[in-house]
Amino acid sequence: MSNTGSGPASPDDTFVELAGRVADAAGAIIMKYFRAPMDVGAKPDQSPVTVADGEAESAMRGLIGEAFPDHGIIGEEMDNCHEDAEFVWVLDPIDGTQSFVTGKPLFGILIALLRQGRPVLGVIDMPALGERWIGRQGQPTTFNGNPVQVRACGDLAQAWLYATSPQMFEDADFPAFERLRKQARRTVYGAECMAYGLLANGTVDLVCEGTMKLYDYAAVVPIVKGAGGFITDWRGQALGMNGDGRVLAAGDHALHAAALEVLTGD
Repeated sequence: MSNTGSGPASPDDTFVELAGRVADAAGAIIMKYFRAPMDVGAKPDQSPVTVADGEAESAMRGLIGEAFPDHGIIGEEMDNCHEDAEFVWVLDPIDGTQSFVTGKPLFGILIALLRQGRPVLGVIDMPALGERWIGRQGQPTTFNGNPVQVRACGDLAQAWLYATSPQMFEDADFPAFERLRKQARRTVYGAECMAYGLLANGTVDLVCEGTMKLYDYAAVVPIVKGAGGFITDWRGQALGMNGDGRVLAAGDHALHAAALEVLTGD
């Protein structure tokens, strides 16, 4: 890791370059299967899985293991490896498998690098759209190589809110989300991980989600922060290895605070 001035440590260019190659390799495999006939299996939780998921994650792990054999890897499709290492890669080869298997191009590849359990590098790659966000601690977030920035919006009534699906909110989380949805200007569903990229680009104001796994949210943390945004759990705590699956991201600090109040009922 390098350090620029007195700011936070930023991942070395070597890590960023590797993340790009990993995304390229995964995308090449995934796009061979997109909108092609394939069998769709089911995991124990009944979420869909395809041969593309496994092949892509295997290729991703191979590149990382070759470059940094002492790094840990946590992935959606395979067993964890050295997850107590200082540097741990977190991989989701296809975020939005339901979109992928039904031919909708709003699925992404998520790649994160954790250092001591905290996300310091994140990639959202949308292979069907040719779009890529890179977030790097201590550096501006880029979209297809150009710096991007969140927009100001301190009024919840004017905020555009995104969530993958209302069905991802369980038990008491559903009425909490409903309170937020009713106060927002408009709620849009189905963007998958792309919603966080759109927030970084300044076209979305809020993203609220539940039942998320580490591989669902780790990559988006540096992307949102690097664009000037704010991202925590629903208690306002930083997201890391031990998140509870609930995520709230906003482009505006006042909006983030207001949304937290609505979610917690304070």
